[in-house]
Amino acid sequence: MLNNKSKKMKILGKILKSTALVMLLIFAASCSDDDNENPVIIEDDDNIVEAAQKTSSLSSLVAALSKADESANNDLIAALGSEGPFTVLAPTNEAFTDLLARLDGFDSLDDFNDEQLQDLLANILTYHVVPGAAVGSVELTEGQSITTLQGEYLTVSLTDGVTFTDAAGEIATVTTADVETENGIVHIIDKVLIPQSALDALNDVLLVSITELAVSVPSLSILVDALVAAEGDLPTVLANDGPFTVFAPTNEAFEAFLMANDFNSLDEIPTEVLTQVLLNHVVAGTNLSTDLATGYVSTLSTAGANDANLSMFVNIEDGVVLNGTSNVTAADNKAINGVVHIVDAVIGLPNIVDHAVANPNLTSLVGALTADNNTTFTTLLSDSETDFTVFAPLNSAFDNFTNPSDNALNTILANHVISGAAANATSLTNTYFNTAATNADGDNLSIYVNVDDGVKLNGISSVAAADIVATNGIIHAVDTVIDLPSVVTFATADPNFSSLVGALTAEGQPDFVSVLSTPNGTDPTPFTIFAPTNSAFANLAEVPSWDVLTAVLNHHVISGTNIVSGDLSNGLTSPATLEGDTLTFTIDGDNNVTITDGSGNSEIGIIAVDVQANNGVIHAIDTVMIPNTSN
Repeated sequence: MLNNKSKKMKILGKILKSTALVMLLIFAASCSDDDNENPVIIEDDDNIVEAAQKTSSLSSLVAALSKADESANNDLIAALGSEGPFTVLAPTNEAFTDLLARLDGFDSLDDFNDEQLQDLLANILTYHVVPGAAVGSVELTEGQSITTLQGEYLTVSLTDGVTFTDAAGEIATVTTADVETENGIVHIIDKVLIPQSALDALNDVLLVSITELAVSVPSLSILVDALVAAEGDLPTVLANDGPFTVFAPTNEAFEAFLMANDFNSLDEIPTEVLTQVLLNHVVAGTNLSTDLATGYVSTLSTAGANDANLSMFVNIEDGVVLNGTSNVTAADNKAINGVVHIVDAVIGLPNIVDHAVANPNLTSLVGALTADNNTTFTTLLSDSETDFTVFAPLNSAFDNFTNPSDNALNTILANHVISGAAANATSLTNTYFNTAATNADGDNLSIYVNVDDGVKLNGISSVAAADIVATNGIIHAVDTVIDLPSVVTFATADPNFSSLVGALTAEGQPDFVSVLSTPNGTDPTPFTIFAPTNSAFANLAEVPSWDVLTAVLNHHVISGTNIVSGDLSNGLTSPATLEGDTLTFTIDGDNNVTITDGSGNSEIGIIAVDVQANNGVIHAIDTVMIPNTSN
């Protein structure tokens, strides 16, 4: 990493011994003190070392001096107690913590563990010392060039406080000026200054910002241009904030991207699109290649549905592949504010189809969607004007699915898609949604979501991986294929109907479950069911005897018709229920619908409508209906 000890360093060591050189600089792995709240504390006869020993914001001074003195070439502690005078620019503990963060492989002062490194430390320290004079801040002038004991120069600026600029152009600001000691004067600064000789020696380990790293790599020049052209001042963001993980496309990758999208240059890409594409290559945190795992991460792009952060699928089964299209070709380029992985393709903004294709756990779903060259679903789910929520069965779900009702596969697949809404897991509640699947009459089938214990669909399928965000919706991977629901499916899945299910399956009752599970298109389907909720059953004065209960339950079912809320009108009389009586509907001025049952009980409220199954429809009601038992 470093060259053999140079003749210059040997000479420097001798100078240190003979001139009583002193440096008040500390390398510390971390510091919890607020440097501004801990000024240098001195007494009348304190020299620089003694002052440092009493000052918590410079608490690593003695340790740093001792570490440098482990080299036979240095004797800094003795030098610090000499006559002087010296002008010392003293970085705070925080400043040195920041420097250590920039040095790859240097976690603490202990990592300066051989003579060569200890001499390098001394080289840096001498760059902060002006020998032979105690220079106060008022004696400094704008643009002044100061020769340090190390031999290189610092430039003074008074434009924005008092600052010093080093060989790399880094600027240190004086936070506490003119601390007088018995043998010199100290100015506390907020950054460690590095001479050119140290920069050269640390070339392999000195970390720069992500932006600086990108600028330094010729094959990333188009990426740099794109960052400049985008919104949000991305070069500054990637220089100062973080940490970030950046997947950086090469120039060839950008050229291929431009050609594939019929752009002649970056200038032709809408700025907002370019910005989101670039942000789709950035992930929060520092993720080295060893930290990556197969699965989804969130990028900083907010081009997802509802302005959510887009998901990215990382696959490490054979190298590192992103969204199935972009390969990491050079990993783990460390920066001070994160890490850069160079990739061979621009990662586009993924829609739902893109995500499905990229995930090897969804190959069975993709195969089903595209079977026999079917493009219905790929076209639908690529629609950028509509938001979707897709419950995507994993390969294992398809492996275990036997299609017991022999339903059409396309309809089954459509039953996993909610059109017009992108619902993330945290926004889901116990409720019904309409899916893209329809019954024979063209009514959209319902799906029941239950979040009491995870997310469960129609009582049979659980979400195994939630919130995969695409530009046009959200995918939730599920562990079971969701077959087309019967009216029994919803009755058993919805805990609000547990009392009804208990009554239907009570001892002495007919096999209601088998009857109401009759496949669509088979007599006596379809069914229209007015389903009393648990509270409706709880409000019964008494539970009917088994024979009366049968009549009561049959009074809630109409066979041979699928009556949806849009079919109801004021004064409408229904076809006969399975019990034999009819129902009468009343619609008031506020469009509220109530029912009068066979025994004349009125004001029976419909509290939820159009829970659509494949073989019928359910409407929830607030009262158990009673037939005319005198018939």
